[in-house]
Amino acid sequence: MPPGANFMPPPMGAPDMPAPPMMGGPPGFQPPAGNIPPPHYPPPGGMPPMGMPPAFPTPGGSNPQVQSVSQSNSASNSPLGDKQDKKVWTEHKAPDGRTYYYNHISKQSSWEKPDDLKSKAELMLSNCPWKEYKSDSGKIYFHNSQTKESRWTKPKELEELEEMVAKKTQEGALSSTDPGPVIAAPPTTVAPPPAGSITLPQQPAKPSSAIQAAMQATLASIKLPPPTPTTKIEKEMKEISDEEEEKPKKEVVPLVFKNKKEAMDAFKSLLKEKGVSSTASWEQALKLIVNDPRYGALKQLNERKQAFNEYKTKRAKEEKEEQRLRAKQAKEDLEHFLLHADKMNSSVKYWKADDLFGDQDVWRRVDDRDRREIFDDVVHMLAKKEKEESKSLRKRNTKVFTEILDSMPSLTHCTTWSEASQMLLDNPRFTEDPDLHNMDKEDALICFEEHIRLLEQENDDEKERERRRVKRQQRKNREGFLVLLDELHEQAKLNSMSLWMDLYRIISQDVRFTNMLGQPGSTPLDLFKFYVEDLKARFHDEKKIVKEILKEKGFMVEVSTVFEDFASQIASDRRASGLDTGNIKLTFNSLIEKAEAREKERLKEEARKLRKLESQFRTALKQISPQIEPESKWEDVKEKLEKDPVFEAITLESERIRLFKEYQAVLEDACSHHHAKR
Repeated sequence: MPPGANFMPPPMGAPDMPAPPMMGGPPGFQPPAGNIPPPHYPPPGGMPPMGMPPAFPTPGGSNPQVQSVSQSNSASNSPLGDKQDKKVWTEHKAPDGRTYYYNHISKQSSWEKPDDLKSKAELMLSNCPWKEYKSDSGKIYFHNSQTKESRWTKPKELEELEEMVAKKTQEGALSSTDPGPVIAAPPTTVAPPPAGSITLPQQPAKPSSAIQAAMQATLASIKLPPPTPTTKIEKEMKEISDEEEEKPKKEVVPLVFKNKKEAMDAFKSLLKEKGVSSTASWEQALKLIVNDPRYGALKQLNERKQAFNEYKTKRAKEEKEEQRLRAKQAKEDLEHFLLHADKMNSSVKYWKADDLFGDQDVWRRVDDRDRREIFDDVVHMLAKKEKEESKSLRKRNTKVFTEILDSMPSLTHCTTWSEASQMLLDNPRFTEDPDLHNMDKEDALICFEEHIRLLEQENDDEKERERRRVKRQQRKNREGFLVLLDELHEQAKLNSMSLWMDLYRIISQDVRFTNMLGQPGSTPLDLFKFYVEDLKARFHDEKKIVKEILKEKGFMVEVSTVFEDFASQIASDRRASGLDTGNIKLTFNSLIEKAEAREKERLKEEARKLRKLESQFRTALKQISPQIEPESKWEDVKEKLEKDPVFEAITLESERIRLFKEYQAVLEDACSHHHAKR
């Protein structure tokens, strides 16, 4: 039978009697050591843990569990009500210091604090099915009275409830009720009575009050069971524990420390040196440290266990942080790897990437869920990068195409698109540029139209000035349209990279656009393009400002830099308020192009160095004496090359073997040609 199974709670109606001993948790099992989850079965009957009603027979056969709070309503009718300030329940102290409660109406006692004496905070906590207990070893665990589940860690719902109670208590929302006077029982020593009887302590000849008379009457009717003997298992465990505690005292010479803190630090350093983990139990740690002199740094067992628990708490935090840092580094490595992998682009699917990189450690070190998230992020970044490159190429083609049109003197304002197409086919700069061949036809036509329009404007400048004088209203319409463009620019809807087709829906709904329709001169599209060109003309000046901001902030644009990070750096400076968002984007694209050029040059330099090393290695193979034959073994050749600097320069053994086999293949091919000639 587990310890405490036959335990009896405080005697009925006897608040001044010594209370029997009581364990700190649900009986019937010993919670496992370490971090092993507690058993998921209900605690057996017998001695109730703190916070549960004691199970014992009452004089009248009733259960002395916590009585209904409704009894407090009848307190005013009891003769005891006036003497006890009409309190039904009173609080008392047992000789061992534990608290129990006595009901003046039912003449019954209970370990559990009744609702009449609980504060609002305690009432809220009592509604939670999770209760806190202590195991025989003193370790705290938690038990659910509804699901019968036990665990070492504090449940989330209990933590949230305690936080809410603490918050409301600080705000004054939960006021504590007066629990009434605490009556401490005298430390009377009671000898174990024979089974079925009880020896009552000496009582006064006449009771001094009705309460004491009721207590004596109740005590006389109770038959206490004999004290529960210590089980054989408990005795054996105690002997083993005593032997383990005495063993280091006999074998280990105690060290001398200046103070308790130094001794505790030495004990903790012993635990760390022996590699004791945060999940180890005291028994497991004891096997590792018991023979070390530092074990005797702390003389008392409770001091050692206190230092051990402090060490485990600190070590658990360290292990959790180490695990978090390892996972974070693995994710960063995978993201960097995917961003720079040659076979990765925005069109690669996850299953394809798993086939390509599934055998690499950088891929396997991240779990599948996080790996999918990182892969999706990388694909998004690559797609954005490819889109930006496409935009950059489009801008470049537009610029070059416009320059070619400007360099063609035979192109006039009367030239048609068909005639201009034939002229372009005869222009070497156009025919030798493959990017221009893939240029969007609409963009080319727009550039051509703009160029023709500029030529026409030069030819018709004088006429246009005359028309403006005559048609003043038309000028006002255009001015109104320009004001519309200014408003769109202030709203960040229009910038130097804006396209007419993107803003047409917004512009066409404004009356200032409608007033422009049907009149000669510049169309709304023309004014839009001119406006955008003006913004583009500010590009170089605004680019200098952007570079100054980046220089002051120490921000360097690399190939992997995303526009959001770049824009956040610029936006934090007050000078950014006057910059065009399109020019900021163009500046970013320009800096990205430079970063890509630097990266390309670096890769080219590394490839050149590698080719040089391979050439030197082949030369070293040729100079080996005796000369290498097609049948030569790499192991024999390797011994002759190990001291050569070029051998050390090529760090990968597989590359050395590859160059050796290629050299043998050349020798074999040369030999075959030689024999063929014979």
